[in-house]
Amino acid sequence: MSLNLEEKKAIVKEVSAQVASAQAIIMAEYRGMEVGQMTQLRAKAREAGIYFRVIKNSLVRRAVEGTPYAELSEHMVGPLAYGISSDPVAAAKVLHEFSKENEKFVIKIGAMGESVMSREDVTALAALPSRDELLSKLLGTMQAPIAKFVQTLNEVPTKFVRGLAAVRDSK
Repeated sequence: MSLNLEEKKAIVKEVSAQVASAQAIIMAEYRGMEVGQMTQLRAKAREAGIYFRVIKNSLVRRAVEGTPYAELSEHMVGPLAYGISSDPVAAAKVLHEFSKENEKFVIKIGAMGESVMSREDVTALAALPSRDELLSKLLGTMQAPIAKFVQTLNEVPTKFVRGLAAVRDSK
């Protein structure tokens, strides 16, 4: 089923919009995968806020032209699925976890900004905690001194009340 010119322009425009707001693009080969497996991956990607799509390489080349991801054009060979995300760790995590479960889904290459990442770099990126996890750790670290200070201030009246209770019990 061939696309006409208007449909191709619409796809290029849609992908260009995604690339413009992207922090990372990850490309993976899906040769030999079943439709059910791809549907599962699409659902996981959608939950994580990742734009995941199988698109003709020539259309993606046009979409990344003139962007920091233009270097990926030379690697766009064969049947590829594209994961585009504003959270680079989320994209790497979802696609890497899926590739561990399915040996036919192979991550080929990725990019963050102008730097191209190898498969090993994508794996290392997937090992990092997500943005939400990092924010919660930061807030916990920032909250710890305040909580300790309040606990220390609370000890003074608590000790006083315990002392009064001990004096009362002894009389």
